[in-house]
Amino acid sequence: MGGDELRFVKDAFESNYIAPLGPQVDAFEREFSEHVGIKHCLALSSGTAAMHLALRHLGVGPGDEVIASTLTFIGSVSPIIFQGATPVFIDADRSTWNMDTNLLAAELKICAAKGKLPRAVIPTDLYGQCANYDEIEEICDRYKIPIIIDAAESLGATYNNRSAGDTGRASIFSFNGNKIITTSGGGMLASNDKNLIDHARKLSQQAREPLPHYEHIEIGYNYRMSNILAAIGRGQLKVLMERTARKREIFDFYKSSLGDVPGIEFMPEAAYGKSSRWLTVILITPEKFGADKETVRVALEVENIESRPVWKPMHLQPVFYVENNHLTLKAKTNTRNTYHARVVGGGVSEDLFNRGLCLPSGTAMTEEDLNRVVNVITSFQR
Repeated sequence: MGGDELRFVKDAFESNYIAPLGPQVDAFEREFSEHVGIKHCLALSSGTAAMHLALRHLGVGPGDEVIASTLTFIGSVSPIIFQGATPVFIDADRSTWNMDTNLLAAELKICAAKGKLPRAVIPTDLYGQCANYDEIEEICDRYKIPIIIDAAESLGATYNNRSAGDTGRASIFSFNGNKIITTSGGGMLASNDKNLIDHARKLSQQAREPLPHYEHIEIGYNYRMSNILAAIGRGQLKVLMERTARKREIFDFYKSSLGDVPGIEFMPEAAYGKSSRWLTVILITPEKFGADKETVRVALEVENIESRPVWKPMHLQPVFYVENNHLTLKAKTNTRNTYHARVVGGGVSEDLFNRGLCLPSGTAMTEEDLNRVVNVITSFQR
């Protein structure tokens, strides 16, 4: 915590607004909007809720396809399933680890030729680095396909001097406990489209009609953020740039300590932006380094140091049975618990998963903490 959170929470208690409405929510939405440069914001219970409302507003439903990054967290794509649609997973590119725009362009061309375009495209900003917004927007504009940016991991990053998420029809952000700023749990839906935010706001409050009694002409959800969590978010927002600077310092420490070690590579930074380095991520090539990523992970765990593999690609998740060029890659094992999906490419994401390890990157880490991590890793060096 940065310090101001307690003051805002105290204000919330004194105002007696504890429910998922109140002045702290209004202020958090306004201040967040000013920070990211997106006109309208809606504070919600999670980033997944924000994604769900965006897809619901766009009318995504059964029979539709939605294109998404395969190298991502499942919360980015599970709302596609909530709406009964089919995800189409696009591989990552080597230079950014984000959605491969060449594969996206090729897939949309094929879809257009078949007369069945996807209802939306969801690129994920991976580990604090923005996807190539301009290229994705140019490709999608040819077919008038809306873009929803999954900026859950990239708050504090920039793309061509614009804030993360500042493109497309809408963007979603996460304030989960592991993010660069947190409300313990929560998210934000941001858009320059006032109608989208107004409709999402209504849906997030059980879709109640503006009448003195409870009346509903559509089904909604209980997705609003509480006044208390919004108070925490206001305090956290004040230290966002400080946190981002510290994340980059941590990356620089690891890079200077491990960058010359044979068999270790770092996630590259795209030329078009500045990553927040939400997590420092390395690739380990065992033939050159002397151990594989899982051996290193377990060794860190023995020393009470947490590290995690890179996201397992969505097209490898057991919950999906996947087709690639209409050839089934994975058999349907249980029709109640598996969902149909397609994948375009996949080899790059699979390699990043097989070799990638996320290192401890908390902003409260000391130099002694960082050296402990480095010492365990270098103990395996050939």
